[in-house]
Amino acid sequence: MNQIPKVVFSRTLKKTTWGETQIVSGDLISEIVRMKHESGDYLLAHGGARFSQALIETGLIDEYWLIIHPVALGSGLRLFPELATPIRFRLVGETTFKTGVIATVLQPARD
Repeated sequence: MNQIPKVVFSRTLKKTTWGETQIVSGDLISEIVRMKHESGDYLLAHGGARFSQALIETGLIDEYWLIIHPVALGSGLRLFPELATPIRFRLVGETTFKTGVIATVLQPARD
């Protein structure tokens, strides 16, 4: 993990000591478009609900990997809180584990 290139989106962080890490504070859409054109590899995003919501709003996500846990908590942030238009998905992969956890791979359906 230490040798893998990483990008951290932050408005406050100015430097990092974690190797192969770039800090980006510019416009999210512009930076994602730039990275998608520069990279020959996958871009994998990890983050909290608000970061995920911001990425979803860009419309630039090619594939969603969603992990579903068989627990209803009754609170928390919604992943898709208010969409301007619905997103239709097609299931391209699914794994069910003994624990009941389901890992899905979804792609936005291109009509």
